[in-house]
Amino acid sequence: MKKNVISLSLPFLAPALFALAWAFLSQRIANQVILPGMDQVAGLLAHPTHDLISMGSLIDNVLVSLTRVLIGYSAAALIAVPLGIVMGYYALAFRFFNGFLNLFRPIPPLAWVPLVMAWFGVSSLATLTGVETGQLFVTLNNITFAMLFIIAIGAFFPILTSTIHGVRHVNPTLIDSARVLGASEAQVFTRVLLPAAMPSIITGMRIGLGIAWMCLVSAEMLPGSLSGIGYMITHAFTLAATDIVIAGMVSIGVVGALMDRLFHRIETQKFSWQRQSNP
Repeated sequence: MKKNVISLSLPFLAPALFALAWAFLSQRIANQVILPGMDQVAGLLAHPTHDLISMGSLIDNVLVSLTRVLIGYSAAALIAVPLGIVMGYYALAFRFFNGFLNLFRPIPPLAWVPLVMAWFGVSSLATLTGVETGQLFVTLNNITFAMLFIIAIGAFFPILTSTIHGVRHVNPTLIDSARVLGASEAQVFTRVLLPAAMPSIITGMRIGLGIAWMCLVSAEMLPGSLSGIGYMITHAFTLAATDIVIAGMVSIGVVGALMDRLFHRIETQKFSWQRQSNP
């Protein structure tokens, strides 16, 4: 019984200690700009639909940021997964692409900002679709190509690397057995290669999603951004509204954790067979 109580309470111990330390330090420092009280931040989080210093509500900015992340991340996955499968399966394709892509892998997403601004400026999905008025224009104009590129480039390489690793480490016996049994090349890909490599691909997509959220604040600092959680954080900082800064950081953490949990659930439900086959 005692062990069960300890096991159940252990995950809450670190947050509780963190909250106590925060409360103690905020009272000790007594400066809201340096460290606001936990109650101030909790009040903002408890009313996410309230307008914050003319920047829109917390929930509106989170939704704008979530849209940007999902579009940029999806673009990265749609390129990285097929390319990773080809590079992992065909040695010639790996030799052709690997050296070239490795030149770009160490470059931080922020280093792309000057070049991206020169390429895209403040062009957005509104520019691409030709929408010029109405609420749809406001929505599409908030999603600029420069932001999407920064988010996508951050997510691209983790997804690519994990996909290559997953494909290259598929047991060759499985592929040879499928061919002996008369499977076509398409059937080898869809029924053997992809299912066996999918756990590694999902892991890469999970890591890439986390990095996409890390790149979000940088992307929303670019010219043309007038909304989003990253914009809200940087603008609140200039106004010394540290409580809004922390509320924005907490929002990013919560949304990112929920999305990570979704990937973890997919791994647990769909690929438990791999853990059982690899004791």
